[in-house]
Parts: sequence; C-alpha cells; structure tokens
Amino acid sequence: MASASADPSRSSASDRDAADLAPAEVARVQRRSVLVLSAGQILGGLAFGATLSLGAVLAAEVSGDEAFSGLAAAGVTLGTAALAVPLAAFARRRGRRVSLATGMSLALVGVMLVVLAVSVSSFPLLLVAFALVGAGQAANLQTRFAAADLATDATRGRDLSIVVWATTIGAVLGPNLTGPGEVLGDAVGMPPLTGPYLITVVAQVLAIALYLVALRPDPLLLAQRVVAASREATSAIAKPDNPSVARYAIFAVAAAHGVMVSVMAMTPVHLLHHGASLSIIGLTISLHIAGMYALSPVFGILADRAGRLPTILIGQALLVAALLTASFGAETSAIVTVALVLLGLGWSATTVAGSTLLTEASSESQRTRRQGLSDLTMSLVGAIGAILAGVVLSWIGYGGLALVVGVLVVATVLFAPFGRRTRVAV
Repeated sequence: MASASADPSRSSASDRDAADLAPAEVARVQRRSVLVLSAGQILGGLAFGATLSLGAVLAAEVSGDEAFSGLAAAGVTLGTAALAVPLAAFARRRGRRVSLATGMSLALVGVMLVVLAVSVSSFPLLLVAFALVGAGQAANLQTRFAAADLATDATRGRDLSIVVWATTIGAVLGPNLTGPGEVLGDAVGMPPLTGPYLITVVAQVLAIALYLVALRPDPLLLAQRVVAASREATSAIAKPDNPSVARYAIFAVAAAHGVMVSVMAMTPVHLLHHGASLSIIGLTISLHIAGMYALSPVFGILADRAGRLPTILIGQALLVAALLTASFGAETSAIVTVALVLLGLGWSATTVAGSTLLTEASSESQRTRRQGLSDLTMSLVGAIGAILAGVVLSWIGYGGLALVVGVLVVATVLFAPFGRRTRVAV
C-alpha cells in the first residue's frame, strides 16, 4: 500500500528506522507531532491574522480606489487554492516537515513583496504578493491533516481538532498586534501601514524553524513506513480506500465552507447598512471566529465517539439553525450575532468531522492527493461564495441570502448516504 514516491534515501535516520517502532512509540511520536503542529498553527495564525487585518487597507491605498480593496482577500484565497495541491504532493514526496516549511517560506517571500509593493506603489506586485501569502494559509490548512497522519480511529478526530483549535490563539492575537506592529515599523523606517508585517515576518520565521527542527520524525513519512511494515498498523493508521466516502467528505467540507463564507462576508455590510457601530460589527465577527475554532476539540471527541457522519449531520443542523436565525432575525444586530456564532459552530463540526472522514476513507497512497484536492475545493467554493453573495445580497437582501445558501446544507444532508458506503476500491 505504501507509495514508492516515499524514497527512504531522502529521509532522516529516524525516519528510516520508523518501521521498527512499537505502537507505544508511534503513539508517543504522534503526541509530540500534535504538540509541534499546534505550536506551528499558533504562529501561522498569528502571521496570517496580522496580514489580513491590513490587506484591504493596503489594496485601497496602493490602487487609489476602494473598489479594489477586496482584491487583497481574493488574492490570498486564490493563492491558497493554487498552492494546496502542489504542497500536498510535495508532502507526499518529502514529508510534512519540508512541505509546511516550504509553504511558510513562500508566504514569507510574499510578505516581503507586500512591503516592497507598498514602497514602490505597484498594485500588480501587491496582488502577486498576496497570492504568495496564500501559501501560508495553504500550509495552515495542511496542518490539520498532518495531525491525523499517525492517529488511530480512537483519537483521529480529537488530534485533528486540537490543531484546528490552536488556530484560535493566532487568529485572535494577530489582528490585535497591528498597533504595536505599526510602532515597531515606524522605528525601523518601514513604509506607512506595513509595520504589522514585521510581526508577521517574525512569526513565519519561527514557524519555519519549528517545523524544520522539531517535527522529527516526520509524521507522514513515519506513517508510510509503519503502514508498509505491518498489516496491524494498516488497520490502525490507514484504511482500505473508500472513494465514494472520500468524495462525500470533500463535498461536505467545501459546502460548509461555502455557506460560512457567503454569510460571514456579507454580515459586516448588512450590519453597517442597518446602523450598527464598528465595535458591534467587530464583536460579531470575533464571536463568529470563536465559534469556528474554540469548540473544535468538542466536535473532534464527538466525531471519535459518536461517528464522523453523525457529527457532520450535527454540523448541518447547526448551519440550518444559523441560516434560519439570520434570515428571520436580520433586522436585529443581537440576533445576527447569535446566527454568526451558530454558523461558526456548524462550520467547525463539519470541517473537523469531514476532514477526519476524508483521511480514514483514503488509502495511504491516495490520502495526501485527496487532502490537497479538499483544500483546493474548499478555497475555490469559499471564493465563489463570497463573490456571488454580494450579488444575492443586493438582489434579495441578507435574509434571502441566508435561505439561498441553505441549498448547500440540503445537498449535504441528501448526499449523506454516500458517507456510509464501505465499498473498497480495487
């Protein structure tokens, strides 16, 4: 079942000896990997949060037109989508350690180009820079799958969700460091509004060093060797291939992401048009982000104990509650805030359980390819959803938007039987 692409000559001595490790030792390496990946996710979230907090402002400043401010987020999203599959393929050949470090290194180059683009007032260069920054987000997405490389059925959902939860820390801290970053930037002579990127650079350098130094033995290369060496390990770490289940998992994660992004992206516009203050809008988005990440370990444990598919369906129920609340309470800021929290919770349950289901429904030889495809699909659906949501909002309003995107929830529920199939590919 192991792929010949995992060349032993390219791995470290500890990786070459991986197949001889006892199950208890593999479990120890898994615990260490989850800890390192969580720390890396905190640093990655910190870097990414600080980057996005000023992206729209810089795009408007450099282009000279606020109409182009949204292209910053679009550039990052498209960069994430474009690099998801290549980074997954690279992980297959060289391991998670090198792949994650490479993604963060590309993002580091992107951040430096952002500062340069602002310095020379080049909008095309700025868009290229933001696309490279998307490599960091692609790496951040890949970490949740890296946490499942050595996991077994009993802990796969929990381990994956812990790394997802770690994103909360960086996502909350990053935007709040723009003030201190600007002070530091002024002190070293950086262009106006680019100071916070100094913090981004430091966080990314630390993340790169952490992955290269501490993520040993590499969890993916170790998993490949353990699976190749032992049939018992194959039943614990890698399952027979179930392509229909894997396709359903990819669909469920992408659909939930599309629902979440479509509604979330239009919420600030809707609240602003209804007289909400910027502080209320900021609180709403902050609580939404907390809903996305803070309870992910709960959904991970639930996925391990109640099952992956039941947890996905719980996520759909939460999304339905969110969309109905947003639709019928669209005129009240407090009710919209409740809807955004429910939206984050539904996304979290579906993403954690769906990513876990995808991992164990894919054979070792197919796993990283499908994981990259999932991240690509997720990013593209989110980008398309954000673009179309603006059109729908102007057409039938916020309440109508919430009901329209519910079509994706209905489809996820209707296709749920495909998530139960156990047909083995030959």
